[in-house]
Amino acid sequence: MGSGANKVLLTSNGDEVSQNIAFHLVQQGCRLVLMGNEKVLRSIGEKITGAIKGAFPVEAVEMDMEEEREARFDEAVDKACIILGNLDAFVHCYTYEGKMQEPLQVTESEFKKTVKINFMSPWFLLRAVGKKMRDYNSGGSIVFLTSIIGAERGLYQGAAAYGSCSAGIQQLVRHSAMEIGKYKIRVNAIARGLHLEDAYPVSEGRERAEKLVKEAVPMQRWLDVKKDIASTVIYLISDGSRYMTGTTIFLDGGQSLARPRMRSYM
Repeated sequence: MGSGANKVLLTSNGDEVSQNIAFHLVQQGCRLVLMGNEKVLRSIGEKITGAIKGAFPVEAVEMDMEEEREARFDEAVDKACIILGNLDAFVHCYTYEGKMQEPLQVTESEFKKTVKINFMSPWFLLRAVGKKMRDYNSGGSIVFLTSIIGAERGLYQGAAAYGSCSAGIQQLVRHSAMEIGKYKIRVNAIARGLHLEDAYPVSEGRERAEKLVKEAVPMQRWLDVKKDIASTVIYLISDGSRYMTGTTIFLDGGQSLARPRMRSYM
């Protein structure tokens, strides 16, 4: 990646979005450690390494994102840093959207799971990674992958808990960027648009979602997880964005611009 980041920690729940980001990072020459379900991620790492000639081995570190003890996150980040030697960038992709349902139907256990995974774990990881970058005295880039569901212009029915957490992450990006920039640590986010396998299009039905997307989205298609996200992640962890921090980039094909009128289509 030239003069940009090359030692990267990436969280993943094994979904297609994070897998493709991981693939492109390794393809760019990054040394990568995946964090989440170690068994699942080791298999993904082996597949990526086998597909890219001359790639560094992709390692995996176990971390339960529903864990409530901050010390466990510190330990997991410590393990990743031992593998990598130091840490240039952290990319947080691990999310849990849950079932599409109105707030009055969300159970206490479902709400707690949503908050633990989508807000508490990012908070703990920001602190753990930030302290490492501060102590290494080399700065670094932190990137959170969020959703337009967390933005005022990207509201969708049935996603109150998940959307609120996503909005919280976007605000966390602004606050943390303001306060830890003195350590040469940049913090940014990507608010991605929806793809066909996300809960909202699925709830509408694939055939209906495919049919109406040309009227509902300015770019006339849903997000392509294989082609539309990785380049922006690579930009945010590289020196090309060295003066960018506290920013949420909307990577949604204009979905959020059209969202106020989308209900009439969908």
